[in-house]
Amino acid sequence: MRALILAPFSTPHIERLRAHIDVLHESWLESRRLWDPAELGERLAAEDIGALVIEADFAFAELFDAAPGLRFVGVCRNALNQVDVEAATAAGVAVTHAPGRNTKAVAEMTLAAMFALARRIPEAHHLVSGGGWRDPAMGYRDLRGREIAGSTIGVIGFGQIGREVSRLCIALGARVLACDPIVPARQIEALGVTPAALDAVAAQSDFVTLHVPDIDETRHMVDAAFLVKMRPDAYLINTGAGGAVDARALADALAARRIAGAALDVFEGQPLPASSPLMSAPNLLLTPHVGGATAESVERHSAIIAGEIERFIDGRPLEHLVNPDYKLARVR
Repeated sequence: MRALILAPFSTPHIERLRAHIDVLHESWLESRRLWDPAELGERLAAEDIGALVIEADFAFAELFDAAPGLRFVGVCRNALNQVDVEAATAAGVAVTHAPGRNTKAVAEMTLAAMFALARRIPEAHHLVSGGGWRDPAMGYRDLRGREIAGSTIGVIGFGQIGREVSRLCIALGARVLACDPIVPARQIEALGVTPAALDAVAAQSDFVTLHVPDIDETRHMVDAAFLVKMRPDAYLINTGAGGAVDARALADALAARRIAGAALDVFEGQPLPASSPLMSAPNLLLTPHVGGATAESVERHSAIIAGEIERFIDGRPLEHLVNPDYKLARVR
């Protein structure tokens, strides 16, 4: 079997796989290309590729139709919205993924944004670098911040990342509220976190941080009505789903000083267009979706997917298989 890896992948794990199979590595970050699914399927068929590894590319029905020899798709993410899992199952293709690969990275990014907002780090930097620091007491007078310790952190979405953020905040001495309609209250409480309704999180938190999936049910969950419930000295952080925040409502709330500030790493449209109302909003920290961009995240997904390919080659059960019924298509 030959494998095509279109994701960033650590060299040791590529060499590990090359001990078993022929591996082609073409990271989309280097090629700066995302394949049309049908064209990619034709390439897989022409080059006799049996295993495909993706991070940003798409594996839809037309890909599976064009590549009857494909047997395995590994997604270097936790989310599976880039793959038509139903079509893969019908084609007899195993689909696996890399849950937890960037949990620590995104959780740390969330804390970094929290610290930057709480201690007004961007403002302090611009004051000094712009030559405006002339009075030794200026920082104490004009840039006084707040501490995470003793604050109330509202975590919306209590999956792997939300739990890691909660753990870090508790370690810093914060009180954590969590809202997640799917996770039982006892599981939240077991981690020292207080379950809370969405409105309570908005009203009681010094920092509200979003860790929800990008689905219809979460779209614009932070809207004008939510922002009105937040305290005027509170901050909003989103390193989860770009669509969860109504950009216009947030920009208006910031302009009216209805909340103290916000930090966004994800957006409804990426890259963020120059026409976005967020571009001119005050007290807003913007980063270009770099929450999971660490060397350690690449190492983790490389290790996970390489292990899955080895298990697939050996006929052993996959640890992160998402469509066990794929085998049924092979016996029909």
